[in-house]
Amino acid sequence: MKYVKLTDRLLKIASLVDNGKRIADIGTDHGYIPVYLLNQNKIQYAILGDVNKGPLENARKEVTRNKLQDKVDLRLGSGIEVLKENEVDEIIIAGMGGMLINNLLKANEKVAHTTEKLILQPMQAPEELRMFLYQNGYKILDEHLVREEHRLYEIIVCKYEGLEPQEIDPIYYEIGLKLIENNDPLLNDFIENKIRINQNVLKKLEGKEGQGIEDKRATLNKKIDALNDLLNK
Repeated sequence: MKYVKLTDRLLKIASLVDNGKRIADIGTDHGYIPVYLLNQNKIQYAILGDVNKGPLENARKEVTRNKLQDKVDLRLGSGIEVLKENEVDEIIIAGMGGMLINNLLKANEKVAHTTEKLILQPMQAPEELRMFLYQNGYKILDEHLVREEHRLYEIIVCKYEGLEPQEIDPIYYEIGLKLIENNDPLLNDFIENKIRINQNVLKKLEGKEGQGIEDKRATLNKKIDALNDLLNK
């Protein structure tokens, strides 16, 4: 049996799956997370979905190499549209942009709304994903940061609870409230990095004029102040 070795990001995602569950890994690529979890006897069964044939074929080879064919179903298709209601308990959607994750959840609300838990790991636009969750009835259960090489990744664990749309301070779309509540070990590094990014954008505006530039400068300064306030709490 060939045990897969997960990267820190994938290992953290895998650790958030509950024992004994049926899972779906959407955008599975090589199928590393479900193969790892099945080899650890942590889950019962997995559906591996991908929109592209190549990655799904890679996943098929990984499943076959690990002799897990009887515990896996591979499906070609877009997002959670490959799933029916109550087929799985938990869904992983990792390695995609936040806006794309939003669209995948909207494309099959029956499944998204009846799943026990969603483990989401956006590569870009995490603030857009949080905004969508807060405004579309989801409850954010937990959040984590993980460092892999030189990058910090955000992982959001949530569930649909039919909540009323929630308007929160925009800074908490950027820095998840659960990260603050949990005092995540990487939180200060994460906030400091956000401040640097916004300061670099501000620097690029030096010497430029116009109402649009002034508005952008004011927005950036306000965001930097809010991030510094979080850092100093």
